[in-house]
Amino acid sequence: MEVCIIGAGMAGICTARHSLANGFKTTVFEQTGAIGGTWVYSENIDKDEYGLEVHSSMYKSLRTNLPKEIMGFPDFPFPEQNDSYLPAEQVLQFVKDYADNFKVNEHIKFHHYVVRARPYDGKWEIVVKDLPNDKYLTYRFDYLFICNGHYEEPLCPDIQGIENFKGEWMHSHYYREPSKFKNESVLVIGAGPSGKDIAEEISHVAKKVFVSHRNKKIEGAFSDKVVQKPDYIVIREGNIVEFSDGSKEQISKILYCTGYKFTFPFLSMDSGVTIVDNYVKPLYKQCISINSPKLAFIGLCFRSLISHMLDIQVRFVFTYFTGKKALPSRKEMLADMERDLKERELKGLPIRKGHMLWEDLQEAYYDDLAKTAGIENLKPVIMKLYKENQKSNKHSYLNFRNKKYRFLNDEEFIEIH
Repeated sequence: MEVCIIGAGMAGICTARHSLANGFKTTVFEQTGAIGGTWVYSENIDKDEYGLEVHSSMYKSLRTNLPKEIMGFPDFPFPEQNDSYLPAEQVLQFVKDYADNFKVNEHIKFHHYVVRARPYDGKWEIVVKDLPNDKYLTYRFDYLFICNGHYEEPLCPDIQGIENFKGEWMHSHYYREPSKFKNESVLVIGAGPSGKDIAEEISHVAKKVFVSHRNKKIEGAFSDKVVQKPDYIVIREGNIVEFSDGSKEQISKILYCTGYKFTFPFLSMDSGVTIVDNYVKPLYKQCISINSPKLAFIGLCFRSLISHMLDIQVRFVFTYFTGKKALPSRKEMLADMERDLKERELKGLPIRKGHMLWEDLQEAYYDDLAKTAGIENLKPVIMKLYKENQKSNKHSYLNFRNKKYRFLNDEEFIEIH
């Protein structure tokens, strides 16, 4: 049996490692010349040498917002070192080491751009462009894994009066370092992890920085140089932004930190997959296509314990792709998906957050995958440290990365002082 994997980021490498372990002939198609996906930093924010969009959204100063102790894989942890919160280049090296350890690299076709993926005669037909040789190739596989990440196509919500704005605006996807914001009055829209980090970094060179977000005022998230504002309402003439509390500020640059759209331009219309309000459907347990059950998505979930989420999703899918267990009926899988959406709705989460894992949703999701497929769940210490990380992140955003941790066993961890 042959497996195709689209993307050689962390999700693709993890999938390839388990595909090989299960005895599948495995091929990974990667558009760039390197593994690592979003962890690969590039100064280039435009087109690559083949005229394709640069996928990287990595900014130069990024440090992880999860400690390394819970960013490794169950069978391949981060090496011991003093710091818990690491710069991006160390995470990239870890992904490379993981790929080397499980001999994944020899199965990757670099600079192969996937043009089309379509179901064909019980298999998946994949058309790729061999970029260095400028030619198209067609392959057929038994199973397809889509692991192309979700930090590629920026999501920029509409702002009333944006046509009045005469300054520069951009999405955080194109942000690398703060120099272009020197002496500017900057409006950062969104206060997720990147919004908080970038606003704080910009504040050291900008004249003024305002962060507009939907939450109540976030305590401990910013220094005194950053002013929090409620949702924007409208941009008036003269680059005046009026907020919902009636306050007005003159802005020279706007930076959207508003997330990304899921996009799979290579998937054919008959793939059985649609995207509604940034929700990919219909999927069983956020992974397996209900309409095309030889297709799986790995890593759609966000706000997650990324590496452990990827690993348990991949192990879940291979339980069915290897035939160890049979999938429920289509009717049962659809009912399961609708039940999940209903539970989210009752928590106040709209469909556009249908792939979000957060707080109790995350632990319940991993428990469900493990129980449903009969596979090993995360070690208890992983979720315990994750909860501690989230509490620390929420109450002291400026300082939480100074903390250091160490696991004592599968149940307990300590903070190192």
